[in-house]
Amino acid sequence: MKRLRKAIAAKDLETAKETLPVAVRAIDKARSKGVIHSNTAARYISRISLAVNRAAAE
Repeated sequence: MKRLRKAIAAKDLETAKETLPVAVRAIDKARSKGVIHSNTAARYISRISLAVNRAAAE
C-alpha cells in the first residue's frame, strides 16, 4: 500500500500498475482473515484502483 501511494504521488505509473495487484491481494487477504470488514476492503480497492486510473489518464 505504501509503495503504491508513493508511486501515485510521484506519478510513476509503471510502478503503480505493478504494485496495484500486490496491494489488492494484501487487502483481500486481510478481508478473508477478518482483519478488515468486507465493505471496507471493497472501498480501499475501489479507491486505489481509481487513483491509479486517474494518474494514468493525466
